Amino acid sequence: MDARYVFTVRFRVEPETDGVSLDPDEFETRLYRDADPPGEEGWLFFRDNLWRGEINDERHFRRLTEEELGARVLSAEYRALETDEEYLEALKDEIRTDLGTFNADSVSEVLNKYLGSSLEVQR
Repeated sequence: MDARYVFTVRFRVEPETDGVSLDPDEFETRLYRDADPPGEEGWLFFRDNLWRGEINDERHFRRLTEEELGARVLSAEYRALETDEEYLEALKDEIRTDLGTFNADSVSEVLNKYLGSSLEVQR
């Protein structure tokens, strides 16, 4: 069972030593965050951070990412949840057990509400 969130992140590296500079000092890259197993602590990352396939509070997300990267994050965009079929089925089962948590009537509504169309099943 395997899944990860994919983001595009633009960050700036600021040297801490006088007389040292970078050119360019801004970089854009892919950031991958492992998705926690459904039902375990952290598994609601998608609910807490995404809405309709986008980051719901970019400033907050940038601050969290800055702490993780140790660099100033200028922008972040959600790209996808890459998952295998086993993880996706476990995720759907966990969502189904408590649709009220998501204020939704179906699993597909929950997935669309938070992930939009940015769900990629890897075979």
